[in-house]
Amino acid sequence: MNSKTLLQIAADYGSPVYVYNSEKIVSQYKRLTNAFNKVKKVKINYAVKALSNISVLKLMNSLGSGLDTVSIQEVKLGLEAGFSPENIIYTPNGVSLEEIELAASLGVQINIDNLSILEQFGTKFPKTPVCIRINPHVMAGGNTNISVGHIDSKFGISIHQIPHILRIVENTNMNINGIHMHTGSDILDIDVFLYAIEILFETAKNFSDLEFIDFGSGFKVPYKDGDIETNIEELGNKLSKRFNAFCKEYGKELTLAFEPGKFLVSEAGYFLTKVNVVKQTTSTVFAQIDSGFNHLIRPMLYGSQHEIINISNPNGRERFYSVVGYICETDTFANNRRINEITEGDILAFKNAGAYCYSMASNYNSRYRPAEVLWHNGKAHLIRKRETFDDIIKNQIEIAL
Repeated sequence: MNSKTLLQIAADYGSPVYVYNSEKIVSQYKRLTNAFNKVKKVKINYAVKALSNISVLKLMNSLGSGLDTVSIQEVKLGLEAGFSPENIIYTPNGVSLEEIELAASLGVQINIDNLSILEQFGTKFPKTPVCIRINPHVMAGGNTNISVGHIDSKFGISIHQIPHILRIVENTNMNINGIHMHTGSDILDIDVFLYAIEILFETAKNFSDLEFIDFGSGFKVPYKDGDIETNIEELGNKLSKRFNAFCKEYGKELTLAFEPGKFLVSEAGYFLTKVNVVKQTTSTVFAQIDSGFNHLIRPMLYGSQHEIINISNPNGRERFYSVVGYICETDTFANNRRINEITEGDILAFKNAGAYCYSMASNYNSRYRPAEVLWHNGKAHLIRKRETFDDIIKNQIEIAL
């Protein structure tokens, strides 16, 4: 999307506003499926938590994607968006048995990641197909804040506890139809990831009636010029050969599953904000915008870097700015970043704002969450209204004091 289009969207819908380009989402989906076109059965389950707007979910459904969900609410969103239950996998962490039972009653694929729940669920519902999430104790991701494969992770059942899993499965006679892992986000080393899948293959040999193996996701996308990313084509070539060989060894054509979120939607997103004030101190020039970590928390939470461009002055002379928000906390988006000269009223665009941005927004400082717009077939479509004061107070109950 070009600056002119983004500026028009900001003018039409106000700021701050999230904008998603459907063409980029579609191209990323096709890129991923093409990388694994030598595997007979491939299932892409989009990770709802990355961006859960129902219009985006409907777009994923139109592409033939399934859904990866982590809460009963995400399951219900998927059903509302038109997904059939069998195309939804439910992979919660630390939830109650009651929530898992509710998800199972809706007909979705259950994925269990701890021994206690596995035994309880298997005892009550031995015929219900269950996938097991394994922790391979391999970290293929580059950021320790978002790696979940380490030995003390709260996610998954340790590979060292396979005997316990087998005991539970044998005692309950439960139906295990899938094996799953997720090593974390921002996969940089394909060989490390391939090492982890060998652990998953060895685990899979313990189960005779599998239908699929889910390798998670965590594919890295570039966040700035020259940034490295997961080589999907190389991964597709290497993993496809190994997966096909394993299927022959297993004696059955299994489905190869992934659950990408960031890879599909991150680069499709832009977050547009207006510069309220340009403030110079003794050593810093601040560009203070009409947003904060209530709308985009990733830079403060994970130290992530989003490229920021001044779409109001794309050809201006570059200067150094610290871009900060209007929240009554330290909400610094960028320190001494080179950006085309900024004046008050300019619109700044944050790139890579499609994944884990709006979905992590809040009403901190009683600020409204922004609008969302989908750029689809050459037109801007409002897919979520900007909140109002009524939204802030609608669930609050005033009592007589």
